[in-house]
Amino acid sequence: MKNSIALISFLCVLAFAEAQNSHVTDTILASDKKVVSLFFPNPIRQGITGSPKYAFSFNRDKEQSFGLLQATPGEESNLLVVTSDGRVYSYLLHYSQELDKLSYFIAASESIGNEKSGSAHKHKPKKVLVSHKTLQDTIKTTDYSKLSSQLLKNPLPFNQLKNKKGISIRMTKSFYYDHEVFILFEIANNSSIDFEINSLNLFKVTGNKRRKASYQELLLSPVYLFKIPRVVLKGQKVQFVCVYPKFTLGTNEKLIVKLDELNGSRDVMWRLRL
Repeated sequence: MKNSIALISFLCVLAFAEAQNSHVTDTILASDKKVVSLFFPNPIRQGITGSPKYAFSFNRDKEQSFGLLQATPGEESNLLVVTSDGRVYSYLLHYSQELDKLSYFIAASESIGNEKSGSAHKHKPKKVLVSHKTLQDTIKTTDYSKLSSQLLKNPLPFNQLKNKKGISIRMTKSFYYDHEVFILFEIANNSSIDFEINSLNLFKVTGNKRRKASYQELLLSPVYLFKIPRVVLKGQKVQFVCVYPKFTLGTNEKLIVKLDELNGSRDVMWRLRL
């Protein structure tokens, strides 16, 4: 009898360990420096993120079973994916500077249900982070990567140059597509020291700074970053694309570009109108 109990206990431990090893992935980490790839068992028909700070792109012209995920710093969100066979997949998304995994191979068993039958998998998402309205607003028809690549190959005319201590920055006029604005930036390092980028921020400014009561700065957070570097080597220049939610400038509104150096004082601020 004791031997039977011991055997049953041992089998239970094995079963628990196996269940732990095959546990469904709940959370996917993403960053703005690296692209995370997700491979599904069937071609992706629709992919939606609950926040514009997370961009999920996939081929909408030709059926493919993988998509690319990238993020900008912000609160957690979620990802909803529907594949060609009607299976629905749902994951939490977290921004992280350090990624321990760059590729996820999704099994069909991770589906939470089917859009036609409505049947649910026993594993349910931990949270519902997005409303129906938000889902509709975040459906993207833009292939960010493809458009950004084309913009780098065929840039629009650049605006005037802003220079400080050998570091210069310029940008193209805005390229509007659907509900986004694409802007190509160029940073040139004509100094004798490498330039490490701490941040590049774009602000929409209203009013006059001398009149503090009427002065406002609104940070425009990008929804996608394409080939933005960490370092601009001495004697070199780099070009990259930032995609922002669509915006327009009023009569008394301007843009401010702030480029800050990491561990240095060669910060560049540029006030302009598009």
